[in-house]
Amino acid sequence: MDEADESLLEALLAGEHRALARVISKIENRSPGYRDLVSELYAHTGNADVIGITGSPGAGKSTLVDKLAEAYRERGETVGVIAIDPSSPFTGGAVLGDRIRMASTVGDMDVFVRSMSARGTLGGLSTATADAVKAMDAFGKDKIIIETVGAGQNEIDIVRTADTVAVLVPPGSGDDIQTLKAGILEIADIFIVNKADREGADRTVQELREMVHLGEESGLAGSAGHHGVDAMDGDGAGWDDVDESGDDTDDWTTPIVETVATKGTGVDTFIDELGNHRSYLVDSGTHAEKVRQRYAEEIRTLLREDVHALLEGELADSGGIDDLAEAVRQGETDPYSIATDVLAPVEACVENLAADADDSSAE
Repeated sequence: MDEADESLLEALLAGEHRALARVISKIENRSPGYRDLVSELYAHTGNADVIGITGSPGAGKSTLVDKLAEAYRERGETVGVIAIDPSSPFTGGAVLGDRIRMASTVGDMDVFVRSMSARGTLGGLSTATADAVKAMDAFGKDKIIIETVGAGQNEIDIVRTADTVAVLVPPGSGDDIQTLKAGILEIADIFIVNKADREGADRTVQELREMVHLGEESGLAGSAGHHGVDAMDGDGAGWDDVDESGDDTDDWTTPIVETVATKGTGVDTFIDELGNHRSYLVDSGTHAEKVRQRYAEEIRTLLREDVHALLEGELADSGGIDDLAEAVRQGETDPYSIATDVLAPVEACVENLAADADDSSAE
């Protein structure tokens, strides 16, 4: 890492917001040296709570995130917000970068809001987003909130980055809830029925409850570690400490919280449920497993990116993809043979590395 990046890292770790903004820009643009910079961030991460907020367009995500950040600040906690926006078809940048609905915390430097472009990535999250989370974590933000594009079931990608996922469902969704089904059921740690003062909110809560109970019976809920949903009871508890037989259980019961984000109604209850889920993750050992899975996915992603770049170089040395495609069209070869030829030197290199490792261990 060069001196400029070392200075940038030191400034970020010292709590300079300008440095945080520059690091995230470097990450998002994949500027030279960003990988070394991100590598250095890892040693300073692991302290922040990462919260994902997702749901259909118009559900009120931005307003709820604004009120959530404001409530956390009132509790003395610092907040980082990453708003994943649809990509501009002209520039590739975020088209909602002004985040005009996040107005309550304007001017508060302890609420750092950054818009990032989805860049067409499935689930509205790019690899750059996960790295930006690390930058905010290393900076020292207590809470990091990721608000995603309401892009449907591809939103499942958020699970790889967030510890707790809240899914917003507007009242009167009707058939929309039926389309959510398994995908949303699997990622939701907390359901939020926002705009709960509107007609149809009670029905939406009931439909969500029925949907998840059906999923529980079919085994869908268990596949994601969620074992049931109930509307908010008086205590709002989301963690079933004791089952019907009186035995301890580590099952998380996904709560349904009703909010009116424009008025701040229900936000404190939402925060309580976020805290309950955090406690559940840590005490049950689920958090450690999620972190392992997240790092495993990051390793796979980086390997895919690096191997892809390596193979692109091999293809260029073989005459380029267009020439190879033309050779297939002419009947001179086929895609499988080309793939085998291109991979041959890579496989030979891997075999040599394995052999060297075996020799070293034998010594």
